[in-house]
Amino acid sequence: MVAYNLQVLILAGGSGTRLWPLSREEMPKQFLTLFSNRSLLQDTISRMLRVAPAEALTVVTGEEWKALVAHQGRDVCSLAPEQVVVEPISRNTCPAIALGAVSLLETKRASEEDLLFVAPSDHIVVDGAAFSAAVELAASAAMRGDLVLFGVPPLYGETGYGYVEATECAGTFPGGALPVRRFVEKPSREKAEEYVASGNFYWNSGMFCFRIGEFLHALEEYIPEIGLPARKGVAALLEAFPRLPSLSVDYAVMEKARNVAMVPLRAGWSDVGSWDAVYDVLPKDDSGNVVLGDCVLDDASGNLVFAADHLVALQGVRDSIVVSTSDAVAVLPRGASQGIRNIVAALRGKGRKEVSQTPNSVRPWGSYHILDESERYKIKRIVIAPGKRLSLQYHLHRSEHWIVVRGTAWVRIGDTDRFVHEGESIFVPKGSIHRLGNQGKIPLELIEVQCGEYVGEDDIVRVADDFRRRPEQE
Repeated sequence: MVAYNLQVLILAGGSGTRLWPLSREEMPKQFLTLFSNRSLLQDTISRMLRVAPAEALTVVTGEEWKALVAHQGRDVCSLAPEQVVVEPISRNTCPAIALGAVSLLETKRASEEDLLFVAPSDHIVVDGAAFSAAVELAASAAMRGDLVLFGVPPLYGETGYGYVEATECAGTFPGGALPVRRFVEKPSREKAEEYVASGNFYWNSGMFCFRIGEFLHALEEYIPEIGLPARKGVAALLEAFPRLPSLSVDYAVMEKARNVAMVPLRAGWSDVGSWDAVYDVLPKDDSGNVVLGDCVLDDASGNLVFAADHLVALQGVRDSIVVSTSDAVAVLPRGASQGIRNIVAALRGKGRKEVSQTPNSVRPWGSYHILDESERYKIKRIVIAPGKRLSLQYHLHRSEHWIVVRGTAWVRIGDTDRFVHEGESIFVPKGSIHRLGNQGKIPLELIEVQCGEYVGEDDIVRVADDFRRRPEQE
């Protein structure tokens, strides 16, 4: 066994549109609990703990998700502040990895000789033991100086994935890693089926392993507009970030480098990049249906039905995807779910809030669900976890009325503190500095009624906040 020090970089950005209407821009899929009682991010962190200790994990994310990453990560392992790296603007995977790598060096948590394993936060890997074995193999290749990617033997001709051609006929690297012959972007259906039949093509999993120094040298050689500021340190890279090209690490480095190897990953991988992928990985009933939530099916087969908030009934429906949330319903044929991007693009063009906002939001202090809203009011069900509190804040355009339905609320309005018990209510006038918290041992549940000329989520002026968020992140 080759001795090495392994750092793990988890990429937790993303626009959250491919699983619309469940995922939204403010709640990408890595934070959703689709397949277990944990989110995809939490499952990823747990999986990474199989190959590295908790202190070797780093998550790169956007400012808007920093608090949520820390909150969800806490349920698996505590992440120190330096283990959550914030990119100022999304610039695809190459700048994100560069920022994570440079941050590790600058905080002296790693050296250029150490290995960096890069993984998206929103994928599924079923076989943990096979995954760990593949990482071990990749680490051996990376210690020799190779830039290693993980390829998944394709199960079918998927057009939504990139492909990697790597064949043993060209010679096998020591230890079982394969030399990469070429990369192919998302192919046509006909080409994808040809690739599967050939036996030499693999799905590009988006996971990588390499020496930190080797990666930074490759950046300087192949994409100096990222590599040069990265060599100057975190401050220089952050200052240049808005001007950096938005490039995937595949295109920027892996497709150009000469020392690229591939490790086959046979571990039940899926990027869960579409509703079709969700259907593929979940268990089916005797009629081939995947049913999530409150659903009734009659004479229906081959369907994926997701009911987030309401009863959904299907009769005589075949091979369809039906996803229902409290504010949107999507229906599309199974096998064509990549087309949801066209729907999202059309909605964005119309300025529809359903693209970005979600009625069910998880926050560092708990969660809320929007029950009803109009131009001048909004009604929420709010749940605050024990020991948590919202920011000290005030609103310029709305008043709030809180009705406690479970637990006891600690409330500060101005300079006055009080407890509001189950069945009681309290009014917060417009412009009043206030705070709401839960000092009890059970979740606090309340109904909030907002009234005013503007009830947007960004009407928050913070005076103090436990989670250091911007106004629109309440």
